[in-house]
Amino acid sequence: MRADRLLSIVLLLQTRGRQTAHQLAAELEVSPRTIYRDMLALGTAGIPVYGDVTGYGLVDGYRTQLTGLTAAEARGLVLAELPGVAADLGLTEAVAAAQLKLSAALPDALRERVTRMRQRFHLDTPGWYEDGDSSENVAALAEAVWHQRALTVHYENWTGSAEHRLEPYGLVLKAGKWYLVARAARGLRTFRVSQIRELTVLPHEFTWPDGFDLVEHWQRHIADFRARLIRGEALARFSPQALELLPHTMGRAVADAVAAGEPQPDGWILARVPIETDGHAQMQFLRLGAQVEVLAPASLRARIAATVADLARTYADRPEPV
Repeated sequence: MRADRLLSIVLLLQTRGRQTAHQLAAELEVSPRTIYRDMLALGTAGIPVYGDVTGYGLVDGYRTQLTGLTAAEARGLVLAELPGVAADLGLTEAVAAAQLKLSAALPDALRERVTRMRQRFHLDTPGWYEDGDSSENVAALAEAVWHQRALTVHYENWTGSAEHRLEPYGLVLKAGKWYLVARAARGLRTFRVSQIRELTVLPHEFTWPDGFDLVEHWQRHIADFRARLIRGEALARFSPQALELLPHTMGRAVADAVAAGEPQPDGWILARVPIETDGHAQMQFLRLGAQVEVLAPASLRARIAATVADLARTYADRPEPV
């Protein structure tokens, strides 16, 4: 809309100073001729804009101010920027407009700090070895959450596929992956958004549950999930080199358990550590190679020994390929 564009021109001149018609046109994705007409409209409306051969500007002193915002709060605004998340939710333009308005309203000193923070700090949510989820359904789910619209979804995971009717309560982004918290036929559940194959937004609203808090629910969900994972323990010896690797290979809980273990005369540490299953623990312990020796349970030790024997046979000496 033209009114939005006129406001954007004023804010751009306020935050960036003098701009040429071509610079404004490129920023707002219009033609320079449109900018010329917009400048005439702004002048007619009483906005103190002026132009010369170097571009357009605002009369000195024409500025709005945002009062009561401290330097720390201004920095916090920038740290909250998540352009990838905004794009997933279909809010890229809205977020950009909000940032422009906030930046334009800030006093000069705070705006300089915001600019410096944007230049020097960046939050990248996915993990090192994964790019995060990519799902075309995030924006539609966000709309349904916001307007309290029920959904029907076709959901597929490792157990199979099924149709669900859901009342979506919220979206959560964890480690670059989107999750939908929703009420289904069997109660409150969590769905991986990338595993929703089809969805239909229903026309009627559902009633928001009294006392529901998304953050509190998610924290309980994570705590319960982690508690369910730990199904047993293993007794093992860890070398000094393994201590440095444990936080990255087996997690903080195992690293803490080993740190509290019993030092051995040879410098190794004997410790009981939490594990999920023999199969999962086997893969984790093998990542440490010869820096760990599993003593118990016997079933886990046998699995690791069998795998190592298979590897030895695979990598036994053989003639060089011709």
